[in-house]
Amino acid sequence: MSDSQSPSGVPPAEGGRASSPSGGPPAMDLVAVIRSKSYLAALLLAAVLGIPISAIAYGFLALVTAVQEFLFDDLPQQIFAGRVPAWWPVPWLVLCGLLTGLTVRYLPGNGGHSPAFGFKAGGGAPADRELPGIVLAALTTLGLGAVLGPEAPLIAIGGGLAALVVRLVRKDAPPMALTIMASAGSFAAISTLLGSPVLGAFLIMEIAGIGGATLSLVALPGLLASGIGALVFIGLDNWSGLGTFSLALTSVPPGVGPTVATMAWAVALGAAGALLSWVIRWIGLSLRPVVHVNRVLVTAGLGLVIGLAAMAYQLISGNSFTQVLFSGQAALPGLVEHAADYSVGVLILLAVCKMLAYGVSLSAFRGGPVFPSMYIGALLGIATAGLPGMSLAPAIGMGIGAMCAAMLRLPLTSTLLATLLLGADGVLVTPQVVVAVVVAFVLTHVLPVPGPKEPAHLPAGGPDPATTAGRPVPQSPGRSRSPRSG
Repeated sequence: MSDSQSPSGVPPAEGGRASSPSGGPPAMDLVAVIRSKSYLAALLLAAVLGIPISAIAYGFLALVTAVQEFLFDDLPQQIFAGRVPAWWPVPWLVLCGLLTGLTVRYLPGNGGHSPAFGFKAGGGAPADRELPGIVLAALTTLGLGAVLGPEAPLIAIGGGLAALVVRLVRKDAPPMALTIMASAGSFAAISTLLGSPVLGAFLIMEIAGIGGATLSLVALPGLLASGIGALVFIGLDNWSGLGTFSLALTSVPPGVGPTVATMAWAVALGAAGALLSWVIRWIGLSLRPVVHVNRVLVTAGLGLVIGLAAMAYQLISGNSFTQVLFSGQAALPGLVEHAADYSVGVLILLAVCKMLAYGVSLSAFRGGPVFPSMYIGALLGIATAGLPGMSLAPAIGMGIGAMCAAMLRLPLTSTLLATLLLGADGVLVTPQVVVAVVVAFVLTHVLPVPGPKEPAHLPAGGPDPATTAGRPVPQSPGRSRSPRSG
């Protein structure tokens, strides 16, 4: 290593780097790094990469939507004269499990991280040979009806593509350069998916768990790529006519300022969110050992369970099975707009079916946990909006915040998700949302870990034995296996 390069790949400050006051590792001179030519080049590359990566992300979302609309809307309307029969999703969910299981079992990379363990920090961008498996597993999971969202696959795809470009441009690229550009790619991929480039950036930064000077160095190229990506998304929305894939409510209930009653209900909804999330995670984690027995057949069977849950909901409630399937991103605006049309009984039935399908999806399928958590949180809020002292806007905000805090374990992002979704009225409900988020987050860490422990030979989040059967897993002495989940 040359004297002019730090171990992290970030150039040192002019005249050397000063030691930290505590006598530890030398402190990074942030101003000198930002002024360096290499960092300015990284900013330029992040802006350039933001264009194709965001376009690829838009195309992926458009493809997922097209598959969903064709299989669950256009095709059954062409076949059946009346209403789509309740059994229609069952064979497609079985196929969903079969294709996802085959992808995870036989393609490199296990199809990405398992959503049962939430977002994983520190794993780095996926290798280029793992990207096809991540894309296919996410496409089959999301397109064929499993209850997961697109955010985690998009983060992996964006980071993997950016890291691939860096490695092609410079094979000996330092680790910090790969980290910065992979983060920028992830920023661009979900630039407007959550409704705001800032919210998507906040999600990635809280997942990464970085701070200080490193946060600034990573955030600047990421925000730049995210801004460019947002422009690309908007341009493709207008040019293609495919519509927008950003989360937004078409009708926002009027905001209500905090009262003693709503603050008290915030505590109750925070506790309810933590308990419901515990049940969902218990389902997902308890099924994982069964999935490891036979990845393909068991995943197909779990797809059957999801399809039967959706069928049961339509037969009992008379509403469409599509309310149970998918991530809930597209269905959330309609749910909020027509909240008054649902009885409490139907809301509870929908929540139970959605939770079951969500928990089963976490165990074996590939996708993200954000949108299903938001949808179930909105159901919780709408069901409790008629309680004394409650109203719809704060109830929805508290429900979404509590469920996201418990499922994602990202309290700051969860607060922003709940408040920004409600637009200008979100400011009024922020105090209640904060209380619900804090209660849910604390209780989640107090409650016992749901589900059985991973086997001793398989660390939590470790590789799926079914995908490594007959192949030795490289392991350096004194180090644990890869945290990539099965």
